[in-house]
Amino acid sequence: MRIGVFLVAAGFPGRAPGEVLRDTVEAVAAAEEAGFDDAWIAEHHFMSYGVCPSAATLAGVALGRTSRIRVGTAVSVLSTRHPVDLAEQAAVLDQVSGGRFLLGVGRGGPWVDLEVFGTGLDRFERGFAESLDLLCAALERGEVAADGEFFRFRRVPVVPAARLRPVVACTSPGTAALAAARGLPMLLGMHVGDEEKAAMIRSYDAAVPGRADAPTPGPAGPGPAARGAAGRRDPGHVAAAVGYVADSTAQAVRELRESMPRWLEPGLAGYVPVDGRPRPRRDVPAYVDFLCATHPVGSADHCVASIERTVAATGLRHLILMVEGAGEQARTLENIRRLGAEVLPRIR
Repeated sequence: MRIGVFLVAAGFPGRAPGEVLRDTVEAVAAAEEAGFDDAWIAEHHFMSYGVCPSAATLAGVALGRTSRIRVGTAVSVLSTRHPVDLAEQAAVLDQVSGGRFLLGVGRGGPWVDLEVFGTGLDRFERGFAESLDLLCAALERGEVAADGEFFRFRRVPVVPAARLRPVVACTSPGTAALAAARGLPMLLGMHVGDEEKAAMIRSYDAAVPGRADAPTPGPAGPGPAARGAAGRRDPGHVAAAVGYVADSTAQAVRELRESMPRWLEPGLAGYVPVDGRPRPRRDVPAYVDFLCATHPVGSADHCVASIERTVAATGLRHLILMVEGAGEQARTLENIRRLGAEVLPRIR
């Protein structure tokens, strides 16, 4: 079982973005000390929900501050990036960190980012598969060329060379099928529960070439060669969840109910569609209640039981815990320390 931290670089009211970014790096260092396997940094633009506009850049800083923990992007948004440029950045981080960099990528959304960076709505709506294939080619082959709808260029070497296998953020069966066809693991979000995660894994399994009848894997043994109930290799899926430990479950839920809406209300309002389409809206207090009820939020015993339920229901062997829910850096670092001391040893 692998357990990491998921750092949104959340822009809680009253916290300057530069302070948040520095604190995010400190949180990665604290996660290493606490015994977490990896740390994943989110990427957002032009909003307070997350104030890190370049997850790869901040991951590089965090890699330089640490020596053991792996650090990745959750996710770098392909719809606003040139995939070969991202592959080159990933290769640099892979080489200089001794292989500790992890690359997560996603399609993103129909947001104003597409206008600002000039990639346009078409790249978001039709170009993700082409971008992903070009990224993978650049990471796998050492040279790359393109003759597609969105990218056309002559063959060039990729320097430095790297052998990275990206994780793909999946929020729909279509994206799950796209990842499965390429043999890439999924990153599943914290906005869905165990049943939805299990359904997405079933969609993925059904789309694996030559394995349309493969059953969903059950809990597997630790390590990279872990195998599911079907006896096949674990694809390496990763799932995000809120992780927050307190002396009691009632206390943990109360503290997140008090803190998280202050971040989520203005943060979620920052998603601005590029084409004027209606923006999805959430009932924020109800969403916080869902997160607290669904994920490991509570006493150490409750957190352990919650993680064990997720593993049993989904077969997942890699969870990353969003640890910033309390909003203050001191409380985030304390949460990381307590999760490392009171929860991690009991689920590995």
